[in-house]
Amino acid sequence: MKPGCTIIGNIYGRPEKREALLALLQTFIVPTRQEPGCIEYQFHVSAEDPNHFMFYENWDSRKVLAQHIAMPYIQPIIEREHELLARPVHIVHYEMLAPLQAVHPSDVPDGTNRAGR
Repeated sequence: MKPGCTIIGNIYGRPEKREALLALLQTFIVPTRQEPGCIEYQFHVSAEDPNHFMFYENWDSRKVLAQHIAMPYIQPIIEREHELLARPVHIVHYEMLAPLQAVHPSDVPDGTNRAGR
């Protein structure tokens, strides 16, 4: 299985707003993983820069990704961009060249990863 849409989203927070930004970004995880069309949604922070966050996402299609971005729980990051972010969110679209590696739900602490479906 290959997803129809893969993205990496890079978010650079203002150092003085790191905790508020981190708390906000963490609220996206559970509802996003439950969205129809979400195959994989992973959240990371840079090992070199604690204010650089990254989302690695696989979706059924660009259409469902657009629906995700329009979800009400995503809007606060858009509304608070100038307050929380050091620069605009940078999203790069990719095409996966190898089949998606399945992850067993029991391997994920909250059991919400759907990559193995």
